[in-house]
This record gives sequence, C-alpha cells and structure tokens, in this order.
Amino acid sequence: MERSKSVRLSSAPEKDFLPLYGTDYIEFYVGNAKQAAHYYITAFGFQGIAYAGPETGIRDRASYVLRQNKLTFVFTASLRPGTPIAQHVDKHGDGVKAIALIVDDAADAWKETTSRGALSYREPETVSDESGELGISGIHLYGDTVHLFIDRKRYAGLFMPGFRKWDPGFESSSTGLLYVDHCVGNVGWNQMNRWVSFYENVMGFKNILTFDDEDISTEYSALMSKVMSNGNGYVKFPINEPAEGKKKSQVEEYLEFYEGEGVQHVALASDNIVKTVTELMQRGVEFLRVPDVYYEGLEERVGKLEEKMQQLKNLGVLVDRDPEGYLLQIFSKPVQDRPTVFFEIIQRKGAKSFGKGNFKALFEAIEKEQEKRGNL
Repeated sequence: MERSKSVRLSSAPEKDFLPLYGTDYIEFYVGNAKQAAHYYITAFGFQGIAYAGPETGIRDRASYVLRQNKLTFVFTASLRPGTPIAQHVDKHGDGVKAIALIVDDAADAWKETTSRGALSYREPETVSDESGELGISGIHLYGDTVHLFIDRKRYAGLFMPGFRKWDPGFESSSTGLLYVDHCVGNVGWNQMNRWVSFYENVMGFKNILTFDDEDISTEYSALMSKVMSNGNGYVKFPINEPAEGKKKSQVEEYLEFYEGEGVQHVALASDNIVKTVTELMQRGVEFLRVPDVYYEGLEERVGKLEEKMQQLKNLGVLVDRDPEGYLLQIFSKPVQDRPTVFFEIIQRKGAKSFGKGNFKALFEAIEKEQEKRGNL
C-alpha cells in the first residue's frame, strides 16, 4: 500500500483554466427549511439574510439564506411532494445539494469544465434585479451533489435576484465561525480515484495528500482518502472511500443511510476554537469525545501549545502538527436523525494538513457512536 505523503507541485507556471476564489455558499436540501434555519441561527450563531418562496414569486420551494462572517448557508425545502427537491430529501434525508464556488466568469467556468467531460447541471445564465447582474452555472458531481459557479462581480444585493431581505425577528450572537476550510465527500467502493481524476482533469485540481487504509484504520474499520486542492489552495475537497475491515466503516454507514454518495462533512474555520466550541456546546451542539488518555503526553507528541491543555481536554479538542505548524479540530455528531452529515470545527496555526495524527482516536470515537446505533 502507498503510504501517506505530500505531493510536491511543479514549480513550472501553469495557466489555471478554472480560477476559484473560495466557497460562495453551501446549499442544503432539507425537509423543513424554516425550522432548519432556526436551528442554525440559534445553535451555530448565523444571521438571517435573505428569503425566497411564494412571496417572492417562487412557487415550488422556500429558501432561507444565513450568514456568519464569510460563511453562507442556504436551506431549501420543497413546497409540494414529488418535486426533485422532495425526492432528494426522501432519498437522502437532509443533506448538501450544492457547493457553490466563486469564479470570475460563470459561463467560462461552465464551458471549461463541460468541455473536459463534466455533465452540465445548469447552463450559464445571467440573472438580474435592481442590485445588478449575477452569473450562475453548474455541473454534476458525485451522487446527486453539484458544483455551482457564481460570478457576483456586478451584483451588490444581499444574495441573488429572486431573494428579498429576511429578518427572522431575533438576533443570535456569532460563535466565531469564519469560512469553509474544506468539504469532504464520501464515494462508493473503488470510486475515489475516479473522482480524483475528475477534479484533476475537469477542474484542474492537484492531489496534495493521500491516506491509505493503514493511515486511517482501527481494529475494526478502515477507509482511504485523497485531498484535492485547486491552484491557489482556496478550495480543498478530501474524497473518502471505504476499505476492507472487520466491521462496517463510517463511510459504509454513511453510504447506507444517505442512499448513495454525497458530502460527509463541512469543515468550518475559527480563529479561537476554544471560544467557538464552548459557545456551540452551550447552545446544544453535540460533539464526539475521545478518551481522556488521548491528552496524556499530548504536548510531548505535538509540541508546545498556546492553548491550555485542560481547556482542550474539557472540550474534547484534538491537536496535530505538521512542518508548517499545528491545528486544532473537533467533530460534531450528525446534525440530523440519519447518521450522515456532520461538521468539523478547525483552527489552523500554520498547519496545512488534515489531522492525520488524530485519525485513530477520532475513528474509535466514531465507532463507539456507530455501535450505539447498531451499525458497526
């Protein structure tokens, strides 16, 4: 098996045919958008920004837009049974439908990717209102997930045409979440390399890290993962697939309950993880816990930390170090009834890796939750 390694990028300049400038928003298809919006406002500290639905001339759905710093979530629910949105929720439960990426030109992004083999989801369109013009297009990804390309250089509105300002009637203070650090996809058996090739050939990404089933394994289960990054490093997509183990892995459990491939978790950046996680816990967000023995000799393993060890232990925050610095991370439990989508809170202090040193402790904690659900 190939061991975990970094891939050194070529020093020769290459034209980036798909410049990306970060994540514009993430859209979730859910059973009840109004209630989902309320949960993310109260529990995660978002603010209500915009709304679209029958009152704005959209007859088949309701969408609520929430924002916290550079992080934007959209929650969309069908107003009638049998629609594509309703079918998505019936099959997958609440989950990520679209990862929208910031581009210079949505039409050009669509042309570049579809000419390289991507299946079109939404042909380029310019939508406008009194706040200007916004370009949008999209391509299919793994499962029922899609990438949208958003060009808002000529748009000054709250979100996009078709939406109006939405005030939920109460305010929730920020928990310190800043932006999307990375977004992880789970794909089926022997499908990881197919989607690695997709990101390389269709979107111009590079494979910057590889983890095999010896890197990511416990006594009972294993998975493999490759991390894809665009040219400037603003957008990163780790891709997981199951590996053979004695019992069912977390990826297998996800694929079973999600009824296919999809986004497993979204990593949200903070610049003060202790404060952020403390706030989230006080608002009812549940996190995985690793055994206390993890913290014995932690500073000997990862070096001196600026944070107080007891605070990290009390919260269950994990630490890992790479040649660039260290990172702190913690993972929520699933945020819906199905054991599928969850969130990672991450703070980077120089580190550019993804917490390889925490894999074993983290996955053992996940297996304990699987065992409680009867799915290990």
